[in-house]
Amino acid sequence: MKTSIDIAIIGAGPQALTLVMHLLQKKKTMKKRFMVFDPSGRWMHQWHHQFGGFQISHLRSPSAHHPHPNPQALRTFGEHRRNEFFPPYDLPGTQLFQDFCEDLIQNWQLQNTVYPARVLSLTPVQRKFQLHLSTGETFTARRVVLAIGAGKPIIPDWAKQIQWRDRLCHSSQIDLRKLNLRGERILIVGGGLTSGHLALSATKQGATVILMARRNFQEKLFDADPGWLGPKYLKGFWAETDWYQRFRLLETARNGGSMTPSVMTQLRQQQHQGKVILSPQCEVEQAVWQENHWDVYCNNSQLLNVDRIWLGTGHQTNVEEHPLLSLIRERYPLQVINGLPVLDSHLRWRGCELFMMGAYAGLQVGPVARNLAGARMASDLIVPALTKSSVALK
Repeated sequence: MKTSIDIAIIGAGPQALTLVMHLLQKKKTMKKRFMVFDPSGRWMHQWHHQFGGFQISHLRSPSAHHPHPNPQALRTFGEHRRNEFFPPYDLPGTQLFQDFCEDLIQNWQLQNTVYPARVLSLTPVQRKFQLHLSTGETFTARRVVLAIGAGKPIIPDWAKQIQWRDRLCHSSQIDLRKLNLRGERILIVGGGLTSGHLALSATKQGATVILMARRNFQEKLFDADPGWLGPKYLKGFWAETDWYQRFRLLETARNGGSMTPSVMTQLRQQQHQGKVILSPQCEVEQAVWQENHWDVYCNNSQLLNVDRIWLGTGHQTNVEEHPLLSLIRERYPLQVINGLPVLDSHLRWRGCELFMMGAYAGLQVGPVARNLAGARMASDLIVPALTKSSVALK
């Protein structure tokens, strides 16, 4: 196998698949020039695992947002499966979306483009990059696209002091298909959609759930206003030259975790049935394991007894703590605003041919950077730099 490649894409999730679809639509011959690296060796493995593990019925994004360059492609694919689109904006069902992505992969014969290895380190060598893999191999790439999800799980201070066990875990470690929760009492910390999905799925298994958030539960159809998908808000965002102010616009637009109206309605129904207890404006101060349960002390003087604690506290997005970027930052220092890099107009790291997608491109793409819509916007910016010599680094 040739270990010197033109483009290395790290990650095989929706961001990477979207980029590859846009790249091939622009220039089919690019298929021979890239290689995708992911520990699973499969496209969308982590995405499908998480949706299955959380037992999520449908996506939060409307049917126009998906990896194919044609916004109508998913709707066309599912024209005989109309019952798998959910109101109010034709939100695609999980299985429909999975089948659609699989169809794209088969049609474009991309099954064998994912190399089953984790990239352990990324070393700049002259004007190229060395990728050191979990298999012990080393690949050299002229260009690299980092298309992985957000970084490490965010762990609250009180949880860092506890010796971890299976009855205290972050949402990223949970697979409901492997658990029997009947009769259990579960505390879920966090007010985002992940927490809502976990709560509803746990009650279906016969558990009682306490859902705790440090502020009131926020109800929003999308995690960012649809105005951020076009010029309505982005024009002003891109015109802002103060990067700190741009970061503030980003934070204000996303405004932390939120639930969809549908999930919030279901949670209230479960609350009326005594299966869910909503506990807003409340934080854990300490949790102590007592033989077979947790004693949880809260800042409102409440003492809770629960069997499990799940943390729906999100993930960190900080390039200064990303293990793959330490040598890149040494060789090519760039401005970082609260963990986010200041990239060029093609989402390229200053001074080298490293491109960033997902949450790490937030300062350029806007509040939807980590979503499917953001993957499309990022691809529109990156693809010209990969296909046109006129925008390559000189």
